[in-house]
Amino acid sequence: MKLFVVFALAAVVCAAPQNPQDVQLLRYDINNGGLDSYNFAWELSDGSKHEEQGQLKNQGTENEGIAVQGRYAWVGPDGVTYVVSYIADENGFQPTLEQGQGGAIPPAVVAQFLG
Repeated sequence: MKLFVVFALAAVVCAAPQNPQDVQLLRYDINNGGLDSYNFAWELSDGSKHEEQGQLKNQGTENEGIAVQGRYAWVGPDGVTYVVSYIADENGFQPTLEQGQGGAIPPAVVAQFLG
């Protein structure tokens, strides 16, 4: 879960515009279903967005944990939209990177990102 937070913060920092005062919040939805589930979504005027949902699995057992899935996106300096879809559960953080037309992430960067 800590790794997910690091990746999410890194995505937000990478997507930061030159003048942050110009970015506006376009959408912010949150639903806290108590101890067993949640979801949220936000979108900014610079093209950054993040959606996530989590659900408690194996409640009351030794294997209790939260299973999370979501995606976040940002527009890179090259004008290409990059999207990271992920699952985070008992098997760890499992991201998948997608890029829009014209994007060219070097293979070494993708390999390092995906572990």
